[in-house]
Amino acid sequence: MHKDEFAFDPTRAPSVFDIDVLGLARVYAQSLLNAAIAAGKVDELQQAFDALVGNPFADRLALGKDILQLIAGGYLPRDKMKLLIDKAFTGRAEPLFVNFLQVLNGHERLNILRAVAATYREARDKYAKRVRLQVRSAVPLTEKERADIAAMARERFHMDPILVESVDPELLGGLQVQIGDRLVDLSVRRRLETIKNQMIERSSHEIQRRRDSVGSQV
Repeated sequence: MHKDEFAFDPTRAPSVFDIDVLGLARVYAQSLLNAAIAAGKVDELQQAFDALVGNPFADRLALGKDILQLIAGGYLPRDKMKLLIDKAFTGRAEPLFVNFLQVLNGHERLNILRAVAATYREARDKYAKRVRLQVRSAVPLTEKERADIAAMARERFHMDPILVESVDPELLGGLQVQIGDRLVDLSVRRRLETIKNQMIERSSHEIQRRRDSVGSQV
């Protein structure tokens, strides 16, 4: 079992992107993954994407804007963006990653960079036979809880699980596990809502039963 070193970032969740953007991003991400596999640089490319999302270069460049926002926001023409990418990343990031950014720039596709980052992570996990679980709990997980969740994931998906944990006291105990677009809600709040809905449904049925009984007597 792995515990992810990065907190959950919505830019890494493929489902947050427009379906057309997502489809295009997956094409680029798979092509990049194929090149990374051939070069033996799969993890290095992931680290480069994580570093860009984490924005470690902005302070060194004396830029007024977040480097990711500047690159993906379409603020500069293509020739100036090429120079910026060279200045920001050459010698600091994996050359294959720098070349990929230049390819995106050459095709004026830097606006889908966040989606490519998300789908590259998704493709890398699939290639490595890993499944990523977003786990929200009311209190930090115990080692036993982590082991139980990991065992469930291995049994169901036959993949090595990576837990991305976050704490949300509003869950009122219990936890939520999200795998892709599937949400398994084991929180106390969810149980209370289920009980409440069941009580409302039973009450509605009882009221209707009484109305039917009265109507039959008239």
